[in-house]
Amino acid sequence: MGCILKGGGGLYARLVVGAVLLAAGSGSRLGGRPKSLLELGGVPLIRRQLIALSGAGVDEVVVVLGHHAESIEAAVRDFPVTLARNPSPDDGQASSVRIGLQALAGKLDAVVVALADQPMINSQDITALIGAFKKRGEASMVVPRVAGEPGNPVIFEAALRDEWLAGDVNGACRRWRDANPERVCWLDTDNQRYRIDIDTPQDLERFAERTGHVLRWPAPPAMA
Repeated sequence: MGCILKGGGGLYARLVVGAVLLAAGSGSRLGGRPKSLLELGGVPLIRRQLIALSGAGVDEVVVVLGHHAESIEAAVRDFPVTLARNPSPDDGQASSVRIGLQALAGKLDAVVVALADQPMINSQDITALIGAFKKRGEASMVVPRVAGEPGNPVIFEAALRDEWLAGDVNGACRRWRDANPERVCWLDTDNQRYRIDIDTPQDLERFAERTGHVLRWPAPPAMA
């Protein structure tokens, strides 16, 4: 059974949700190219993520850039998002999460942390995650789990943002989840979209084999 959200106007009052979209990596295992600019059906993956977040009603989005910042920024500048740069993206994902959390400006009930290289995530997947969060009981974080394996994106109560920003940069997300299993609600599902991301050329091949869709690098700009 779900819970009644405190301070709401009844069962499952609307949440104010922010999101941190991580796009700071170097793509070192894909030849040093920006994974988030891979295209599915001619649309860069990062734009697909932004469309999914918007379609799910997320109120505020921070895109964290690092490597390839200029080219990724060009792909998303027409979206109403905040761009935040990680000056040391090789310090790891936790450092990008921290920068994204710092850049969220609004008064939020919950925060989604999403990856820019997940090709298949759509607005229904984000909506399902938010719905599970509303029914989480006493838990603080909801994580999708497919066949026993954790997936992405994740969602957590906004109070955790303040807790993490006040503490060790490496104490967020996965490490917090592992250290606080009693505060994690697992969204068990057979939805493989939560588990598909792209890191290597082999991932590109597997993606095509599993889905019948091909991810392509954007065409180089035409010569003047």
